[in-house]
Amino acid sequence: MLFNSLSFVVFLVLVLGLYYSNIFNWNGKKRMLLFFSYVFYGLWNPPLVVLLWISTIVDWQAGKKLALLEDSKKRKLWLLLSMSVNLGFLAFFKYGDFLLENFTALMNLMGVNYEAQPMDIILPMGISFYTFQTMSYTIDMYHRKIERARTFLDFALYVTFFPQLVAGPIVRAQDLISQFYEEKKATVQQFLWGLFLLTIGLFQKVVLADTLLSGTADRVFGSKDLLHSLDAWTGTLAFSGQIFFDFAGYSTCAIGIALMLGIYLPDNFKYPYASIGFSDLWKRWHISLSTWLRDYLYIPLGGNRQGITRMYVALMLTMLLGGLWHGAAWTFVIWGALHGIYLVTERYLRNHFTLKINAWNGILLALLTYFLVNVTWVFFRAREFSTAKNMMTSMFFLNEEGEKILYTLDIIKVFVVITGLFLCHWWMRNTSLKEVAKKTNPWTFALFWALLLFGVIISQGSGEQFIYFQF
Repeated sequence: MLFNSLSFVVFLVLVLGLYYSNIFNWNGKKRMLLFFSYVFYGLWNPPLVVLLWISTIVDWQAGKKLALLEDSKKRKLWLLLSMSVNLGFLAFFKYGDFLLENFTALMNLMGVNYEAQPMDIILPMGISFYTFQTMSYTIDMYHRKIERARTFLDFALYVTFFPQLVAGPIVRAQDLISQFYEEKKATVQQFLWGLFLLTIGLFQKVVLADTLLSGTADRVFGSKDLLHSLDAWTGTLAFSGQIFFDFAGYSTCAIGIALMLGIYLPDNFKYPYASIGFSDLWKRWHISLSTWLRDYLYIPLGGNRQGITRMYVALMLTMLLGGLWHGAAWTFVIWGALHGIYLVTERYLRNHFTLKINAWNGILLALLTYFLVNVTWVFFRAREFSTAKNMMTSMFFLNEEGEKILYTLDIIKVFVVITGLFLCHWWMRNTSLKEVAKKTNPWTFALFWALLLFGVIISQGSGEQFIYFQF
């Protein structure tokens, strides 16, 4: 079920109506939320709910044993069981065909005539997100950083809470499970703010991502020919805006829906396209994933505590695996490798040069960061290396002439939207939407909200799924 669908509006009204009725006590409301979370997920493919059940039961039992056992070997075995089940599901469903294709290619390269039928595995929606979320629980339990969930119901709801189930934010157990222990009810102010965030998120997805940008990005990246440099850059910029508005839109919707239930979810984006450098970028983009990779991968690999060389290796491995997390393709690995190279280069420069950031050089560095980010988006969006090669050739003016496939109006539209996006991020980089709303005249705020709603209603959206559903 998509947030940007009429069926979800009916679904949400039903959930809110039951949640705020006097029919259920708090345990009854949690059971109701759990039931509707399974309905929300199961409408895509009902049998795949079984994977959620297995992950939930295995990690609940693992957490229970990790809380009670003192023997270190037994505790490691339970952690290993949890990680094996979760990573096993992820490896099979997300990377099964990818591994088979590469094994076949390797055999043929070695002179072995081997062909295998593609398994055509269905990728369960959100498996990367809920796998990382539930793994964080057992890892934290193993390191005794948290207490185990009080009841199975609380833990099951943590794993399957529908607003953030499919595309995050990836929420840690200590930030969400404890909220289920006592009855939650949004105040009028919280409910209205949550509804406003839902509106903002839908506007980002339906109007900005799908209506204004996706068509241009799809047309450019769908071309098999060398394009004119302006068209290549326009398509890349369109995708950079599309993926931000799409993913940030989902996260904003999720946070807003949860807040309407009186439950807080962490911010997942903080105006990333105004980042000054790539360390700053990963503190602002997909924050729940970047902090997960930091805490459960980068730091265990040594982080910045065991020398410069070890830190560089840890950065590269973290970003390579982060790229692979996004998709089973070598283009995603290249995307991760580029981010790793950027981060390593940035750390090297910071260790050897000192630069005081001010408003003037800050915006230039932000533009440079955004330029380099767009280079990585080419590999993220391209389905094949041939497409990426053609795009890079055109973007860096390595071909004398290229085909023009975009209308002037398309180019103007994209550049207006992206310029507005960058300026908005620069203006908002050290504040928050809530702080700005507090300083805004109520009538002006109401008019702005009405315009957002009007834009969502009149947009001829195609009901496209969110980009990160495929991850």
